[in-house]
Amino acid sequence: MRRRDFIKAAIGTAAAWPLAARAQNFPSRPITLIVPFAAGGPTDVLARILAEHMRQTLGQTVVIENVTGASGAIAGLRAARAAPDGTTITIGHWGTHVLNGAVYTLQYDVLNDFEPVALIGNGPQLIIGRPSLPAKDLKELTGWLKDNSGKATAGTAGPGSGAHVAGVFFQTLTGTSFSFVPYRGAGPALNDLMAGHIDVMFDQATNSLPQVRGGNVKAFAVTSRTRLASAPDIPTVDEAGLPGLYIAYWHAIWAPKNTPADVITILNASLRTALADPAVQARFLELGQETPPPDKQSPTALKSHQTAEIDKWWPIVKAANIKAE
Repeated sequence: MRRRDFIKAAIGTAAAWPLAARAQNFPSRPITLIVPFAAGGPTDVLARILAEHMRQTLGQTVVIENVTGASGAIAGLRAARAAPDGTTITIGHWGTHVLNGAVYTLQYDVLNDFEPVALIGNGPQLIIGRPSLPAKDLKELTGWLKDNSGKATAGTAGPGSGAHVAGVFFQTLTGTSFSFVPYRGAGPALNDLMAGHIDVMFDQATNSLPQVRGGNVKAFAVTSRTRLASAPDIPTVDEAGLPGLYIAYWHAIWAPKNTPADVITILNASLRTALADPAVQARFLELGQETPPPDKQSPTALKSHQTAEIDKWWPIVKAANIKAE
Protein backbone atom coordinates (compact mmCIF):
# COMPACT_ATOMS: atom_id res chain seq x y z
CA MET A 1 0.00 0.00 0.00
CA ARG A 2 1.31 3.45 -0.91
CA ARG A 3 1.94 5.76 2.03
CA ARG A 4 -0.78 8.26 0.98
CA ASP A 5 -3.31 5.45 0.54
CA PHE A 6 -2.30 3.98 3.90
CA ILE A 7 -2.87 7.30 5.67
CA LYS A 8 -6.19 7.81 3.91
CA ALA A 9 -7.29 4.34 4.99
CA ALA A 10 -6.04 4.95 8.52
CA ILE A 11 -8.04 8.16 8.94
CA GLY A 12 -11.20 6.59 7.53
CA THR A 13 -13.79 7.46 4.92
CA ALA A 14 -13.65 10.08 2.23
CA ALA A 15 -15.76 12.34 4.47
CA ALA A 16 -12.89 12.35 6.91
CA TRP A 17 -10.29 13.19 4.27
CA PRO A 18 -9.96 16.88 5.27
CA LEU A 19 -8.62 15.57 8.58
CA ALA A 20 -6.32 13.21 6.70
CA ALA A 21 -5.09 16.07 4.56
CA ARG A 22 -3.77 17.78 7.68
CA ALA A 23 -1.92 14.60 8.65
CA GLN A 24 -0.71 13.57 5.20
CA ASN A 25 2.74 14.97 5.92
CA PHE A 26 3.11 12.77 8.99
CA PRO A 27 5.63 11.41 9.46
CA SER A 28 7.87 13.79 7.56
CA ARG A 29 10.98 12.68 9.44
CA PRO A 30 12.19 9.58 11.29
CA ILE A 31 10.31 8.41 14.38
CA THR A 32 12.14 7.65 17.62
CA LEU A 33 10.83 4.65 19.55
CA ILE A 34 12.11 4.83 23.15
CA VAL A 35 12.80 1.45 24.75
CA PRO A 36 13.18 1.65 28.55
CA PHE A 37 15.56 -1.31 28.77
CA ALA A 38 18.85 -2.48 27.32
CA ALA A 39 19.29 -3.72 23.77
CA GLY A 40 18.68 -7.42 23.36
CA GLY A 41 16.12 -7.74 26.14
CA PRO A 42 12.53 -8.90 25.57
CA THR A 43 11.02 -5.41 25.28
CA ASP A 44 13.79 -4.29 22.94
CA VAL A 45 13.25 -7.29 20.66
CA LEU A 46 9.51 -6.62 20.43
CA ALA A 47 10.21 -2.97 19.62
CA ARG A 48 12.61 -3.84 16.82
CA ILE A 49 10.15 -6.27 15.24
CA LEU A 50 7.48 -3.55 15.18
CA ALA A 51 9.88 -0.80 14.09
CA GLU A 52 10.84 -2.70 10.95
CA HIS A 53 7.21 -3.25 10.01
CA MET A 54 6.21 0.37 10.76
CA ARG A 55 9.01 1.60 8.54
CA GLN A 56 7.33 -0.09 5.62
CA THR A 57 3.85 1.34 6.23
CA LEU A 58 4.86 4.83 7.35
CA GLY A 59 7.63 5.36 4.84
CA GLN A 60 10.06 6.57 7.51
CA THR A 61 12.79 5.02 9.57
CA VAL A 62 11.79 4.12 13.13
CA VAL A 63 14.90 4.58 15.27
CA ILE A 64 15.24 2.58 18.48
CA GLU A 65 16.59 4.58 21.43
CA ASN A 66 17.44 2.51 24.51
CA VAL A 67 17.06 4.67 27.63
CA THR A 68 17.82 2.52 30.66
CA GLY A 69 17.66 2.98 34.41
CA ALA A 70 15.23 3.05 37.35
CA SER A 71 13.10 0.18 35.98
CA GLY A 72 12.07 2.30 33.01
CA ALA A 73 11.34 5.50 34.90
CA ILE A 74 14.13 7.47 33.19
CA ALA A 75 12.76 6.52 29.78
CA GLY A 76 9.25 7.38 30.96
CA LEU A 77 10.28 10.92 31.84
CA ARG A 78 12.12 11.31 28.54
CA ALA A 79 9.03 10.15 26.61
CA ALA A 80 6.57 12.21 28.66
CA ARG A 81 8.56 15.39 28.01
CA ALA A 82 9.10 14.81 24.30
CA ALA A 83 7.42 17.04 21.72
CA PRO A 84 3.82 15.83 21.24
CA ASP A 85 4.05 15.56 17.46
CA GLY A 86 4.18 11.78 17.03
CA THR A 87 7.86 11.62 16.16
CA THR A 88 8.76 10.31 19.63
CA ILE A 89 6.85 7.34 21.01
CA THR A 90 7.65 4.75 23.65
CA ILE A 91 7.11 1.08 24.31
CA GLY A 92 6.38 -0.02 27.86
CA HIS A 93 4.66 -2.68 29.88
CA TRP A 94 2.96 -3.62 33.16
CA GLY A 95 6.06 -2.63 35.09
CA THR A 96 6.82 0.71 33.47
CA HIS A 97 3.28 2.03 33.08
CA VAL A 98 1.57 0.53 36.12
CA LEU A 99 3.93 -0.59 38.90
CA ASN A 100 6.38 2.31 38.57
CA GLY A 101 3.60 4.73 39.47
CA ALA A 102 3.24 3.08 42.88
CA VAL A 103 6.88 2.17 43.51
CA TYR A 104 8.66 5.38 42.50
CA THR A 105 8.13 9.07 43.20
CA LEU A 106 7.94 10.12 39.57
CA GLN A 107 8.11 13.48 37.85
CA TYR A 108 5.35 12.36 35.48
CA ASP A 109 2.02 10.53 35.63
CA VAL A 110 2.15 7.02 34.15
CA LEU A 111 -1.48 7.27 33.03
CA ASN A 112 -2.25 10.90 32.27
CA ASP A 113 1.02 12.17 30.77
CA PHE A 114 0.74 9.87 27.75
CA GLU A 115 -1.61 9.28 24.85
CA PRO A 116 -2.35 5.58 24.42
CA VAL A 117 -1.61 4.23 20.95
CA ALA A 118 -2.08 0.46 21.06
CA LEU A 119 -1.80 -2.66 23.17
CA ILE A 120 0.62 -4.86 21.24
CA GLY A 121 1.21 -8.01 23.25
CA ASN A 122 0.19 -9.98 26.29
CA GLY A 123 2.67 -12.27 28.00
CA PRO A 124 2.04 -13.95 31.34
CA GLN A 125 4.71 -14.83 33.85
CA LEU A 126 6.07 -18.26 34.57
CA ILE A 127 6.57 -19.60 38.08
CA ILE A 128 9.94 -21.30 37.77
CA GLY A 129 12.45 -22.99 40.05
CA ARG A 130 16.05 -24.13 40.10
CA PRO A 131 16.58 -27.46 38.32
CA SER A 132 17.44 -29.33 41.56
CA LEU A 133 14.32 -28.19 43.42
CA PRO A 134 12.55 -31.30 44.79
CA ALA A 135 9.02 -30.06 44.04
CA LYS A 136 7.40 -31.59 40.96
CA ASP A 137 4.36 -29.30 40.65
CA LEU A 138 2.96 -26.06 42.06
CA LYS A 139 1.26 -27.71 45.04
CA GLU A 140 4.52 -29.41 46.01
CA LEU A 141 6.37 -26.12 45.50
CA THR A 142 3.98 -24.33 47.86
CA GLY A 143 4.46 -27.10 50.43
CA TRP A 144 8.25 -26.95 50.07
CA LEU A 145 8.21 -23.16 50.54
CA LYS A 146 6.16 -23.56 53.71
CA ASP A 147 8.54 -26.24 55.01
CA ASN A 148 11.44 -23.89 54.30
CA SER A 149 9.75 -20.74 55.53
CA GLY A 150 12.21 -17.88 55.80
CA LYS A 151 14.98 -19.91 54.20
CA ALA A 152 13.89 -20.08 50.55
CA THR A 153 14.88 -17.30 48.15
CA ALA A 154 13.27 -15.70 45.12
CA GLY A 155 15.21 -13.67 42.58
CA THR A 156 13.88 -10.34 41.33
CA ALA A 157 14.96 -7.60 38.94
CA GLY A 158 15.02 -5.20 41.89
CA PRO A 159 12.61 -3.76 44.46
CA GLY A 160 9.24 -3.00 42.90
CA SER A 161 9.95 -4.98 39.75
CA GLY A 162 7.31 -7.26 38.28
CA ALA A 163 9.04 -10.31 39.70
CA HIS A 164 9.03 -8.74 43.17
CA VAL A 165 5.37 -7.70 43.09
CA ALA A 166 4.34 -11.08 41.69
CA GLY A 167 6.22 -12.80 44.51
CA VAL A 168 4.43 -10.68 47.12
CA PHE A 169 1.08 -11.53 45.50
CA PHE A 170 2.02 -15.23 45.56
CA GLN A 171 2.93 -15.02 49.26
CA THR A 172 -0.41 -13.38 50.04
CA LEU A 173 -2.40 -16.07 48.23
CA THR A 174 -0.43 -19.05 49.57
CA GLY A 175 0.59 -17.97 53.07
CA THR A 176 4.24 -18.65 52.30
CA SER A 177 7.28 -16.64 53.38
CA PHE A 178 10.57 -16.36 51.52
CA SER A 179 13.29 -13.80 51.01
CA PHE A 180 13.67 -11.69 47.88
CA VAL A 181 17.12 -11.35 46.32
CA PRO A 182 17.35 -8.25 44.09
CA TYR A 183 19.46 -8.27 40.93
CA ARG A 184 20.28 -5.61 38.35
CA GLY A 185 17.93 -7.29 35.91
CA ALA A 186 15.96 -10.45 35.21
CA GLY A 187 18.84 -11.89 33.16
CA PRO A 188 21.36 -12.11 36.04
CA ALA A 189 18.65 -13.47 38.34
CA LEU A 190 17.77 -16.18 35.84
CA ASN A 191 21.45 -17.12 35.54
CA ASP A 192 21.67 -17.59 39.30
CA LEU A 193 18.47 -19.64 39.30
CA MET A 194 19.93 -21.98 36.68
CA ALA A 195 23.08 -22.27 38.78
CA GLY A 196 21.04 -23.13 41.86
CA HIS A 197 22.03 -20.05 43.89
CA ILE A 198 18.37 -19.05 44.39
CA ASP A 199 15.26 -21.20 44.55
CA VAL A 200 12.42 -19.62 42.56
CA MET A 201 11.49 -16.78 40.24
CA PHE A 202 8.35 -15.17 38.90
CA ASP A 203 9.62 -14.26 35.47
CA GLN A 204 8.36 -13.01 32.14
CA ALA A 205 7.69 -15.95 29.84
CA THR A 206 9.48 -13.86 27.23
CA ASN A 207 12.67 -14.08 29.27
CA SER A 208 12.61 -17.58 30.75
CA LEU A 209 10.78 -19.72 28.20
CA PRO A 210 13.96 -20.59 26.26
CA GLN A 211 15.55 -21.90 29.47
CA VAL A 212 12.43 -23.90 30.29
CA ARG A 213 12.55 -25.46 26.84
CA GLY A 214 16.22 -26.24 27.34
CA GLY A 215 15.57 -27.99 30.65
CA ASN A 216 17.68 -25.48 32.57
CA VAL A 217 14.89 -24.48 34.96
CA LYS A 218 11.65 -26.06 36.16
CA ALA A 219 8.34 -24.48 35.15
CA PHE A 220 5.46 -24.97 37.59
CA ALA A 221 2.70 -22.82 36.10
CA VAL A 222 1.82 -19.93 33.80
CA THR A 223 0.05 -16.98 35.45
CA SER A 224 -2.94 -16.80 33.13
CA ARG A 225 -6.36 -18.34 32.57
CA THR A 226 -5.20 -20.16 29.45
CA ARG A 227 -2.06 -22.07 28.53
CA LEU A 228 0.59 -20.47 26.40
CA ALA A 229 0.25 -21.40 22.75
CA SER A 230 4.05 -21.51 22.59
CA ALA A 231 4.31 -23.77 25.66
CA PRO A 232 1.09 -25.82 25.88
CA ASP A 233 2.62 -28.35 28.29
CA ILE A 234 2.88 -25.80 31.16
CA PRO A 235 -0.33 -25.78 33.24
CA THR A 236 -2.19 -22.60 34.17
CA VAL A 237 -2.32 -21.49 37.81
CA ASP A 238 -5.96 -22.57 37.87
CA GLU A 239 -5.03 -26.07 36.72
CA ALA A 240 -2.06 -26.17 39.11
CA GLY A 241 -4.22 -25.40 42.15
CA LEU A 242 -3.74 -21.64 42.64
CA PRO A 243 -6.68 -19.92 40.92
CA GLY A 244 -6.59 -16.15 40.68
CA LEU A 245 -2.84 -15.66 40.39
CA TYR A 246 -3.19 -13.83 37.09
CA ILE A 247 -0.23 -11.66 36.13
CA ALA A 248 0.55 -10.47 32.63
CA TYR A 249 3.55 -8.61 31.28
CA TRP A 250 1.51 -6.89 28.60
CA HIS A 251 3.29 -4.46 26.27
CA ALA A 252 1.94 -1.33 24.63
CA ILE A 253 2.91 1.83 22.75
CA TRP A 254 2.29 5.38 23.98
CA ALA A 255 2.91 8.91 22.68
CA PRO A 256 3.37 12.09 24.74
CA LYS A 257 0.24 13.77 26.07
CA ASN A 258 -1.47 16.13 23.59
CA THR A 259 -0.19 14.32 20.51
CA PRO A 260 -2.88 15.11 17.87
CA ALA A 261 -5.64 12.54 17.48
CA ASP A 262 -5.08 12.16 13.74
CA VAL A 263 -1.41 11.34 14.34
CA ILE A 264 -2.39 8.77 16.98
CA THR A 265 -4.77 7.25 14.45
CA ILE A 266 -1.99 6.84 11.88
CA LEU A 267 0.39 5.32 14.42
CA ASN A 268 -2.33 2.97 15.63
CA ALA A 269 -3.12 1.86 12.09
CA SER A 270 0.54 1.15 11.42
CA LEU A 271 0.74 -1.00 14.55
CA ARG A 272 -2.48 -2.82 13.72
CA THR A 273 -1.08 -3.62 10.30
CA ALA A 274 2.04 -5.07 11.91
CA LEU A 275 0.05 -7.09 14.46
CA ALA A 276 -2.09 -8.58 11.68
CA ASP A 277 1.00 -9.95 9.93
CA PRO A 278 1.28 -13.73 10.59
CA ALA A 279 5.07 -13.44 10.59
CA VAL A 280 4.97 -10.84 13.37
CA GLN A 281 2.47 -12.93 15.34
CA ALA A 282 4.73 -15.97 15.03
CA ARG A 283 7.78 -14.08 16.25
CA PHE A 284 5.81 -12.68 19.17
CA LEU A 285 4.67 -16.17 20.13
CA GLU A 286 8.26 -17.36 20.12
CA LEU A 287 8.90 -14.66 22.73
CA GLY A 288 5.93 -15.69 24.86
CA GLN A 289 3.82 -12.71 23.77
CA GLU A 290 0.37 -13.31 22.33
CA THR A 291 -1.14 -10.73 19.98
CA PRO A 292 -4.26 -9.09 21.45
CA PRO A 293 -7.50 -9.40 19.47
CA PRO A 294 -8.34 -6.44 17.19
CA ASP A 295 -10.96 -5.03 19.57
CA LYS A 296 -8.24 -4.67 22.23
CA GLN A 297 -5.82 -2.80 19.95
CA SER A 298 -7.50 0.62 20.00
CA PRO A 299 -6.18 3.58 22.03
CA THR A 300 -9.41 3.57 24.07
CA ALA A 301 -9.02 -0.11 24.91
CA LEU A 302 -5.41 0.47 26.04
CA LYS A 303 -6.45 3.34 28.32
CA SER A 304 -9.18 1.19 29.89
CA HIS A 305 -6.81 -1.73 30.37
CA GLN A 306 -4.07 0.39 31.94
CA THR A 307 -6.57 2.04 34.29
CA ALA A 308 -7.92 -1.34 35.42
CA GLU A 309 -4.40 -2.63 36.05
CA ILE A 310 -3.56 0.43 38.16
CA ASP A 311 -6.73 -0.09 40.18
CA LYS A 312 -5.74 -3.73 40.79
CA TRP A 313 -2.02 -3.48 41.50
CA TRP A 314 -1.42 -0.17 43.26
CA PRO A 315 -3.26 -1.27 46.44
CA ILE A 316 -1.21 -4.51 46.50
CA VAL A 317 2.08 -2.62 46.13
CA LYS A 318 1.16 -0.01 48.73
CA ALA A 319 -0.14 -2.58 51.22
CA ALA A 320 3.20 -4.40 51.00
CA ASN A 321 5.05 -1.06 51.35
CA ILE A 322 7.16 -1.79 48.28
CA LYS A 323 9.41 1.13 47.45
CA ALA A 324 12.34 1.55 45.09
CA GLU A 325 15.68 1.61 46.89
